[in-house]
Amino acid sequence: MSYELVAAVDLGSNSFRLQVGRVIHNQIYPLDSLKDSVRLAAGLNADRTLDGASQLRALEALSRFGERLRGFAPEAVRAVATNTLRVAKNAPQFLTQAEAALGFPIEVIAGREEARLIYLGVAHALPNPRTQHLVVDIGGGSTEFIIGRNFSPLQLESLYMGCVSHSLKFFPRGRVDKQGMKEAELAARKELQTIVSAYRLAGWDEAVGSSGTAKAIVDLLELNKLNRDGEPGITLEGLERLKALLLRAGDVAALELAGLRPDRLLVLPGGLAIMMAVFKEFQLARMTFSEGALRLGVLYDLLGRHHHDDQREATVGQFMRRYEVDRRQAGRVSQRAQGLLSQLLAADEDPADAQFLVWAARLHEIGISVAHSSYHKHSAYILANADMPGFSRMDQERLSRIVLAHRGKLERVFAATRAPRDWLLIFCLRLAALLHRARDDAALPELQVRVSERGFQLTVGGQWLSASPLTAAALEEEARQWSSLGMEFVLRTRRDNSPKPPLAAAALGLR
Repeated sequence: MSYELVAAVDLGSNSFRLQVGRVIHNQIYPLDSLKDSVRLAAGLNADRTLDGASQLRALEALSRFGERLRGFAPEAVRAVATNTLRVAKNAPQFLTQAEAALGFPIEVIAGREEARLIYLGVAHALPNPRTQHLVVDIGGGSTEFIIGRNFSPLQLESLYMGCVSHSLKFFPRGRVDKQGMKEAELAARKELQTIVSAYRLAGWDEAVGSSGTAKAIVDLLELNKLNRDGEPGITLEGLERLKALLLRAGDVAALELAGLRPDRLLVLPGGLAIMMAVFKEFQLARMTFSEGALRLGVLYDLLGRHHHDDQREATVGQFMRRYEVDRRQAGRVSQRAQGLLSQLLAADEDPADAQFLVWAARLHEIGISVAHSSYHKHSAYILANADMPGFSRMDQERLSRIVLAHRGKLERVFAATRAPRDWLLIFCLRLAALLHRARDDAALPELQVRVSERGFQLTVGGQWLSASPLTAAALEEEARQWSSLGMEFVLRTRRDNSPKPPLAAAALGLR
């Protein structure tokens, strides 16, 4: 699958951005971009709910982005949301409206996943990615720190401080004084002290800033010649001079500097305080700037998924190694579950569901490394809460639900699993795990599954079932579990091997 044009949407805490790129020989060349200073984090109330005004600004911006993206294939667009929508309590309700306005799904990504994508974007824009870099990305609600070499991150961290949140807390209404700046820097340095030792130990050859705050500071330092001898990039001396000018003005509205954009005014003090803290804690003398950032990283990650270089696949393999998964059993269950799903879906349907089922089957036993008792609960907890590069939070929650439901009582996941397609995957994974309970390579008879009017139907050979009393009992219990949800699981036996035509999954509303 290939596309000439791909697009990334970044729902940041300060700005929403759209990047359209043209794919030429596995390289992405920027073609078009849109930006809207939504300042979503400014609408986050004390109870961590987004206010109506910020939601309205966001929906208007996404509607404009949606118009630009008309005609794009769903697989050629990836939209990601960052810190503010990670912490907002009413994010699920807002995202329903946001996806309708944009016309595409929106993924809320974890902080370290955001850091990974930022580094991927920066690395593709660096002149020499083989050098080990410290990348710092000060966003609206969080700041990401990455040490990486080539296109591989070595250290990833996301701290809950950003130019919008810091400015609102320490510089209300744009007022700037020495006490506020001192407190803002100290607060940032306190956050940084949790990671700086490990980062210094890893080391770096060059520090790189990315995204809006770094860009705004670079412009102000260079255009106003605040660095010594007109040195490019960001220097500690230049930052000190910029701080002095800001303190002298006393208010961001009174600051008169070349290159000062109106959309950066209110968030400049907070961003500057965080940048100064970074320079002091990491003992930096200079930082360069890279145009590559989250949006470019999202585009390259999207391209990798289509070219069989999917980070999610690498993450699943890593988890299997980390939790010492029985690979032979995972393979049996995975292959069986795929075969069952193939009978329930049309041949031309999107393979995304099948891929999720494979990942769930490969990871369904990772909880055994914690304890065998109720291991499916441990598996589900790990999948929901661990850092899983490449997976969005919604992806992880979906994997967690499917894995939790692969054995035991179905009632525990009924309230959280309303998506009809998820029940198809749950059915296939439960049945596959049940049939391979013996954990051996004994041959199974031909199995035929179909969607019935109220649930599912399994047809097996009667002679085999009679010779397998343990499996027969397990299938009877399975019928009771589905019945508890008001669904049916019908077990039929046959005397011959002639298959019965499957009922389309649409009959149960599962398409």
